[in-house]
Formats: sequence, structure tokens, C-alpha cells
Amino acid sequence: MKREYHKWFSPSLGRDMELLVFGHAGYPAVVFPTSQGRFYEFEDRQMVSAVQDKLEHGHLQLCCVDSVDGESWYNRDVPPRWRIARQVQYGNYIMNEVVPLIRQMNQYSGLGTIGTSFGGYHAMNIALRHPDVFTGMLSMSGAFDPSHFLRGYYDDDCYFNIPMHFLPNINDSWYLDRYRRNSYVLATGVHDQCWNENERMAQIFRAKNIPCRLDVWGDNTGHDWPWWQRMLQTYL
Repeated sequence: MKREYHKWFSPSLGRDMELLVFGHAGYPAVVFPTSQGRFYEFEDRQMVSAVQDKLEHGHLQLCCVDSVDGESWYNRDVPPRWRIARQVQYGNYIMNEVVPLIRQMNQYSGLGTIGTSFGGYHAMNIALRHPDVFTGMLSMSGAFDPSHFLRGYYDDDCYFNIPMHFLPNINDSWYLDRYRRNSYVLATGVHDQCWNENERMAQIFRAKNIPCRLDVWGDNTGHDWPWWQRMLQTYL
């Protein structure tokens, strides 16, 4: 299986950023780590191994990015305005630096996002903000409303980076037409603390007539890596 490590100074974030790419061809997807997670998390947690066969046979390519959650949502040492500003910069990093790298390596027409837990938020947020770029999204045990990190602060950047806030108000056919052509999968479990949030997010999709698959796994499924490994194998 092809494995590539990349590191460069990010103009968007003003610091070095690292990522790992697995696979040589096939459907590419940006993989976001869990809260404050690192770019090597998916590999360390055996998620890459769970889909190794698809990676080796050129059916799938994963681009596992780093997070800046500790500098944005989880940074209690700075005002909320700086937290959301850092999130905006992170989005710029993904769109202006990571996506061009993927396109340089892989000419596949589609592009997906994948995330577990808080990574599910990032996967959902950027997929909904750029439905012309990201044609598919898989969230496993995702959490989609980080507004509690803002301690009551709110502005346009907050609004446009909280999917549960901006999606209900989108009526622009440019967005809706693309949403309805894309693929959105929400996977959670009967013992997952994010189950209710996934139900709420799925209801927003249904209210906008946007196809969305919500699967609530039984068999004592909770919020942890063994279940996410099985989910990844199922949906990819």
C-alpha cells in the first residue's frame, strides 16, 4: 500500500502542517481526526488497516489531515472571536492547500470527507460549505454543533461554521441542487452520546429534501474505534 508523508509551511495557518496519504488511486477522501487529534490517528487506530484491501487495489485514497482544534474551538486561553477566526483559517488551509494537493495526485472526479466524533463536524461543515468540491460525506458518531465553545459569542463566521445553524436557512438553488446530487451518510450507535445530534442533523436534511442516510447501529454500538472500524468497512 502506498503511503506518503507531506509537510509544508501553511500560508493559511502561519505554521507547518502535516498529513498522510494512503493509496495510489480511486475515490479520494479528506479524513479529519477526532477532537485535537493528529494526522496519524487514523493509522494508529487501525482505521487504515480496516480498508487496506481497497487502498491496495486502487479503489480508495485517504488524505489524513492534522487538526488545529487546540488553537480554535478548544483554545480556552483566547477570546471566542479568535477561536472562530482560527477555524476559518483552517477551512482555508483545507480548500486552498490540501484540495489542490489531492487534485494533483488524483484525477478522480469525486471527492469525499470522512470524520469520527468531532472530526465528523469538520467533515460535515466543509462538505456543506463547498458542495461543488465535496461530493460525499461520511460521519461516524459526529457532533455537529460546537456553539457551546463560543461562550455566547456569535457572528457570521460562527453561523457559517455551524451546520445545524446555516443549513436550515439555505434556500439558494445553487446549493440545494448540489446537495441533492451528493451523498451524505450519518452513522451512530445505540450507546453513542452523539445519537441525538445525528437524529437532529438528519431531520434538517429531510426538511430541506436533501437525501441523507442515517444508520443507528445496534449490537451495543458506542462511541469508540472498534465500531468506527466496522462502519468504515461498511460504507467505503
